[in-house]
Amino acid sequence: MTGRPDKHDPTSVGEYTWAVHGGNEPDVGTGALRRPLVMANSYLLPEDPTGVDWSNPDRLLYTRTTGANQQALETKLAALEGGEAAMVVASGVGALHAVFFSLLRSGDHVIVSDVTYEAVWRLFAELLPQRYGISATFVDITDHAQVLAAIRPETRLIHTETIANPTTKVADIAALARLAHSAGLLLSVDNTFTPPPVFRPLAAGADLVVHSLTKFINGHGDAMGGAVIGDASLVGRVRSDALADLGAVISPFNAWLILRGSVTLPLRIRRHLATAQRVAEFLEADPRIAFVSYPGLISHPQHEVARRQFGTTGFGGVLAFALDGDSGLQDRFVSGLRLITSAVSLGHDESLIVHVGPAGRGGSEYYPEPFRRLGHLRFSVGLEDADDLLADLAAALDLATGTA
Repeated sequence: MTGRPDKHDPTSVGEYTWAVHGGNEPDVGTGALRRPLVMANSYLLPEDPTGVDWSNPDRLLYTRTTGANQQALETKLAALEGGEAAMVVASGVGALHAVFFSLLRSGDHVIVSDVTYEAVWRLFAELLPQRYGISATFVDITDHAQVLAAIRPETRLIHTETIANPTTKVADIAALARLAHSAGLLLSVDNTFTPPPVFRPLAAGADLVVHSLTKFINGHGDAMGGAVIGDASLVGRVRSDALADLGAVISPFNAWLILRGSVTLPLRIRRHLATAQRVAEFLEADPRIAFVSYPGLISHPQHEVARRQFGTTGFGGVLAFALDGDSGLQDRFVSGLRLITSAVSLGHDESLIVHVGPAGRGGSEYYPEPFRRLGHLRFSVGLEDADDLLADLAAALDLATGTA
């Protein structure tokens, strides 16, 4: 930041200021201070529309291509991640599919982290190979020799998550970017678990960043959306191929809700991270807990990578753990919780927990041994008082194990 701050210039202000002002403009018609919700699917054409570029995302014409609230959200997200451009769609999976659909062709090959979101696993294990002839190799993304060995002449892309869902494996994004670019490949990174200001993969060399906006960036559990962020040419390719002609458009209302929710992201994420660290340390110290997987713990296999990559900000708001016992014990523990909610999703204001049994989901054969033997509890730590969360966990542990 240099010189006089300008709320329209993200390079002149800090992250808290941009979170408040980015993408927002007073309404010209009413003078309202916040950008209004524009529930329009069409916009007024010029008197002579013959020269109109119908695919120009900067021109408001038809909401399937772009809308007023969609544009505002894209402006904020691009600057938050340090990208030239952003494209928002209806869901995080929609954003992931948009990247793969736009950048890959029949016969191409992709290297994918062997621990990845279930929808990505199915896309590359079943749907894209079977329907489009796109092949994939799943590798331990932390073993760079294994990544190198998987590269073929037809490889086009490496895809990973910054922190893998659900095992919390941490990818070294800078190292992967160097590896990818030395081989002429692109690197796409799902950064949902570590949104800005925790980590910015583009600054570490990634080509495209994907977010499920449904999670931390919205933060309130009331809207779905996804985003693709990067340089203008790459995002433009994704927009051209996968938005206008596939129609995974975000609704104006969801774009408006997510823009509103993102205002408090820098404040919220720091609390998520601080409380998650306390919860992880509390659980690891309890002998009734078989394992805790959280990058902020020294026991985590990638703790040093995480510490170098994320610095002092924190290590994410999600952890995985299991009690030392069968699935019935895990279920009794969850049913004994009174403050923490048993539900899917993550990054909400309220704490969420979900029990996944030992059978796991797609790709669970690559999970660490304790996950395969015991299953796991994925815990998204919310914004409640940390002491209240610890008390709820302790009481549920006592009830489940008969030590109350």
